[in-house]
Amino acid sequence: MTGRFGLGGLAPVVFALAFVEVTSGVIQGFYTPILTDIARHLGVPDADVNWLEGAQLMVAAVAIPGFAKLGDMIGHRRMLLISTALTAVASFGLTLTDSFWLFLVAWAAQAFYIVWLPLEIALVFSRARATGAAAAVTRRAAGLLVAALQAGVIVGALSSGALSSVLPLRVLLLFPAVAVGVCFFVILLAVKESPDLAGGRFDSVGMVLVGVALVGLTGGLFVLRVQGPGSPVAWAVLVAGLALFVPFARHELRHHDPVIDVRMFASPALLPVFLTAGLFGVSVLGAQAPLSTFARTDPAVHGYGLGVSSGQTSVLIGAYVVSLVVGALLFPLVTRWVTPRVALMGASALVALGYLLFVPFHDGYLIVLGNMMIAGVGSGALVAALPAAAAAAAPGHATGQATGLTNSVKTVGGAVASAAFGIALATNAVGTAGSFTGYLTVWLTCGLTALVAAVSLLFVPRTAFSDPA
Repeated sequence: MTGRFGLGGLAPVVFALAFVEVTSGVIQGFYTPILTDIARHLGVPDADVNWLEGAQLMVAAVAIPGFAKLGDMIGHRRMLLISTALTAVASFGLTLTDSFWLFLVAWAAQAFYIVWLPLEIALVFSRARATGAAAAVTRRAAGLLVAALQAGVIVGALSSGALSSVLPLRVLLLFPAVAVGVCFFVILLAVKESPDLAGGRFDSVGMVLVGVALVGLTGGLFVLRVQGPGSPVAWAVLVAGLALFVPFARHELRHHDPVIDVRMFASPALLPVFLTAGLFGVSVLGAQAPLSTFARTDPAVHGYGLGVSSGQTSVLIGAYVVSLVVGALLFPLVTRWVTPRVALMGASALVALGYLLFVPFHDGYLIVLGNMMIAGVGSGALVAALPAAAAAAAPGHATGQATGLTNSVKTVGGAVASAAFGIALATNAVGTAGSFTGYLTVWLTCGLTALVAAVSLLFVPRTAFSDPA
């Protein structure tokens, strides 16, 4: 394979998309250090910030399948442009209001950036088919894109933390908005459309059914986390959301061009990928807040925790993010010596090892740092590998659907874990600190779900996710 980083003629496109992923990382890292400032600006207590996360999660869950399907039909680049434009409008909207409810609407609409990575992977895979090594090229591209994403997280977190003390909040919020605006023109000028689009007519009924089901599921989980397991409203919404997946699946099986081809879940290559993505969401999306709060818990008062400052906690998080970059870049290199299936199993095993090590070893700063970095290397590899593996195993007309589904089920896995972990940490809690049994539950759940993911990949065909010989 010629060309930079083994990308051949796709190198300029991948580097342009890497800029988009840096911006995605900036969005994910920029706001976290200033959430308290945002709450004061909006005149709400810190607890109400949870509604921002819940609203964005629901929009993301609905946006991914619709945009992924439309990408297969009318163009991945076109949907990437549309999602970037919507994200830019929402990002600028955050700078224009001090009303909590208007800010909540803009924050929720900003969730369209979630669809960028699956659309990019589908676009790269579609254009790489002509090389005869689409799977290998896509793995390399995915590693670079995820590395760019995590670099953006670091840039976003450091820049907002440094500038928050010298700039008014509204001026500060302009930085990610401008970056997203620049992204739109980078895509417009430097990225060409995918070839061989599927066309067809959009399954609007299926989209409504899956959208309502996902809103019910994620909304119920969010209310469950906020109000606790004693809330009948949370359980009613949750059960209604789950029940709606039944008519959705029946409709999709009858439809000649479904918004989500549910038959992909019966594929021996794709089912373990989707299962791994969902189980991976438990740790990569559900465990980060508990790890941060554990680090801040004072062991002199509670008998557990690290009792470190916010600065030392930032170092932990920064080291974890760096390990994600390392894992993302290592994955395509490892697949030169072992099959992608074995590399996926190894990455899942690293995540399992990192979290299970927390159970006996959690009393020292360096010990916790080591555990997080072991899990981070495996997590970075999985973030890059899962959409690339789904693209390689998917039918030719459903590349976007498959890559989008890895994000969708990962989001649902994270939502389930977030609700469950919130309840576990609140059980037997003393004061404001989470309970130690809750932290043990988090670590064991993350480790065991990653272990189950590794075992499930044993049942994938040996040469799955590889290019034809």
